[in-house]
Amino acid sequence: MLKKFFLLSALGLIFVLIFNGCEKKAEVAESAKTDEVTIALSPSAEEVKGEQFSLQLSDLKIIKTIDKSTKELTTTPNLKGNIKIKNISKNILEIQGVTFQYLDGSGNLIPFKTGEKNVTVSTYMRDLQPGKESETSLDVTVPMTAVKEKSLSKIQANVVYIPTPLKRESLDVAVKMEEK
Repeated sequence: MLKKFFLLSALGLIFVLIFNGCEKKAEVAESAKTDEVTIALSPSAEEVKGEQFSLQLSDLKIIKTIDKSTKELTTTPNLKGNIKIKNISKNILEIQGVTFQYLDGSGNLIPFKTGEKNVTVSTYMRDLQPGKESETSLDVTVPMTAVKEKSLSKIQANVVYIPTPLKRESLDVAVKMEEK
């Protein structure tokens, strides 16, 4: 009886090891089919000014994943980098977010196609005092067409903000601590 138990346990262990080993090999083979390629955008840093703020994009790069055998894109490419917003107005600006659109050489919008991952909003949610700036990283998607056809000529950043003077009031609430 005890021999039978050890024999079955050993066989079970062998099956577990075999199936786990096969699963890991399949994962390795699957990841080897694709390649991640980084495309640097130039200029490496660009600052533009609006009426209320200035916007600086820096270290911009597009990360694309391609199938090694077909050289086709396998996922929607990502635009990564840094974004800095500076309040150049005399009011406090409440920055809600920044949306991105992509334009070709003629100034036409390059749309996302059905089925592509579409992440074009960078959430910000910061109050900026006059003369102050805020910086964060950027990670949004780019339409596959813009990368495949190398038609990307401009990135349009739309800053969503509340332009009215923002005021805050602090109120103190008195409390006592009592053990029960």
